[in-house]
Amino acid sequence: MQIKCPVCKRKTTWEENPHRPFCSERCKLIDLGKWASEEYKVPEENDEAGKEKSEDKN
Repeated sequence: MQIKCPVCKRKTTWEENPHRPFCSERCKLIDLGKWASEEYKVPEENDEAGKEKSEDKN
């Protein structure tokens, strides 16, 4: 199966690829660095019920 590396967009294989979904160790470390420097963030859910509960405690 052919996939695109999420960092450099080069085509690589899924099978027998120790760095998957990346094409290389370099791309894997670039992605890790972006998470570490907070370039990537998981969005928070806008939970109205959670806001109401925290406001009630005050």
